[in-house]
Amino acid sequence: MKSHTNFVKVRYAETDQMGVVHHGNYAQYLEIARIEWLEQLGISYRSMEESGVMLPVYSMEFRFVKPAHFGDELQIVTRLKRLPNVKIEFDYEVFNKKGDLLTKASTVLVFMDSKTRRPVRCPEYILDKLKD
Repeated sequence: MKSHTNFVKVRYAETDQMGVVHHGNYAQYLEIARIEWLEQLGISYRSMEESGVMLPVYSMEFRFVKPAHFGDELQIVTRLKRLPNVKIEFDYEVFNKKGDLLTKASTVLVFMDSKTRRPVRCPEYILDKLKD
């Protein structure tokens, strides 16, 4: 399935007193990665929301293998697990500059109508881009 790689540099504010990235920051890293994954397909998250489709997180799972530290440049590989329907599922791997696997993660998001707050099918224009 479609994958994308992006890079995030760890800022001091994202670390604890030991210089290790606090686990709560990984949710933001994954959000950055998902938005860039959409953008590389030519899909604007803002346009999607303006058209009435929201994409809230339904579930998120992490496995922390090694710590990331202040100043590390993280490589985040985002992979679509399968073609979406009402939900879209991603797997992630986070590496440091040396190529060490630091974290594995997965998320499930649900396509939702912004007015009714009810689940909807993945928009056709997204499916079309994924089938290319």
